[in-house]
Amino acid sequence: MAQLTIFDSVKKEKVPFEPIKEKEVKVYVCGPTVYDDSHLGHARSAIAFDLLHRVLKADGYNVTMTKNFTDIDDKIIKKMNESNRSLEDITTEYINAYKKDMQSLNILPNTLEPKATQNLQIMIDMIEDLMKKDVAYKISDGVYFDVSKDSQYGTLSHRASDGNSIARVESNEEKRNPSDFALWKFEKTNDVAFDSPFGRGRPGWHIECSAMINKHLAYKDEPYQIDIHGGGADLLFPHHENEAAQTRCSTNASLAKYWMHNGFVTINGEKMSKSLDNSFFLKDILKSYSGEVVRFYLLTAQYRANFNFNEEDLISSKKRLDKLYRVKKRVYGLGKSSVNKEFKSDLLDALNDDLNTPKAISIVDEYINKANETLDKEPKNKNFKKELVSTLEFINELLGIGFEDAYKYFQFGISKKEIENIENLISQRNEAKKEKDFETADKIRNEITKLGISIMDTPNGVVWEKL
Repeated sequence: MAQLTIFDSVKKEKVPFEPIKEKEVKVYVCGPTVYDDSHLGHARSAIAFDLLHRVLKADGYNVTMTKNFTDIDDKIIKKMNESNRSLEDITTEYINAYKKDMQSLNILPNTLEPKATQNLQIMIDMIEDLMKKDVAYKISDGVYFDVSKDSQYGTLSHRASDGNSIARVESNEEKRNPSDFALWKFEKTNDVAFDSPFGRGRPGWHIECSAMINKHLAYKDEPYQIDIHGGGADLLFPHHENEAAQTRCSTNASLAKYWMHNGFVTINGEKMSKSLDNSFFLKDILKSYSGEVVRFYLLTAQYRANFNFNEEDLISSKKRLDKLYRVKKRVYGLGKSSVNKEFKSDLLDALNDDLNTPKAISIVDEYINKANETLDKEPKNKNFKKELVSTLEFINELLGIGFEDAYKYFQFGISKKEIENIENLISQRNEAKKEKDFETADKIRNEITKLGISIMDTPNGVVWEKL
């Protein structure tokens, strides 16, 4: 098995992954700001780092996977004021909705999911420490980080600090430097605020991650606090640059040994944007396609590449996934043995090469084609069938696809009421067959067929799917 290599965003090249502690990996991925439903950008990031999680586990690492929830933010406060709802009410709704969406995408559970509002004291402590060191300072509207005090500022993103978006958004003539950013924002009218030694207010966005990593994950007495920090490419600057600066100046350690970023999502060639009204909500697309189909489609491009989402390609991608489920149907209900060694090695090698999913999926396609050929030529080869069952399970473990029941996969889009009706007709047909009333059984079968449903009698009972 090849050693894992990953593209490090700082070095801008693929490098061998070497953990800080043997066989242990700590990963922190920037999670959503919970003021609205999750969109395709959230899905892309979640799937990319879920794949990393799976590959690290397959490589034998004990993984601590952490994703935070930003549950205090300008957008959340705006929603509170517009809807007359509480902070907790809004954030709980969208955290639960996010988790439901992630479950539909078959994202592995995170080890830790810290919320900003539950970690205020550690943010206050870090800000106080930075103020004592004169790296942070207080002015009329908050406490700011002095970027000139960090000699390494800009080395993460390789971007100059002058004229960045933070400077434009947080312009204040009292600041020491235009690029200084807020660590703590003092209370305004219709604001959410908390007590602190330096004034009532709330944390800035960047301090959240630095403080939570320092508390929940950081290795002590090591040059790096965690192994891998991840997120979308849009977070590299200024968010991750500012996180890194805060941690360096407060702890004298680097925040992460490796930095990984997934590419943007465009929709029909346009960058996702609320202002363009094309911020494609997952809940909308999941009405027409299963989460697994969306996951498979997003895996067809390597995680660092920008992804152009369009329905035509999604449908083509689904057809590739359908083939996997058709072969799964051919060994439905059979026992398992061991995974095909050559296939396992090839798939792991592809994914250990910076999560090369296009290559990995082509390996799966080739295996499925050969499996069908073998099943056609040797329909009674039980050893091969059992190996195939095990290999399909391995594909699920590593890529997170193929986890549905082989027949239920083809039932997507049928309502609960329709399913109840179909199951009821199948029960009636079973009773008729028991009574040897084959004429009635055939009539019921025809009735089911008219509903657009195909039924099959198998040693494991009757199974059905959409025609």
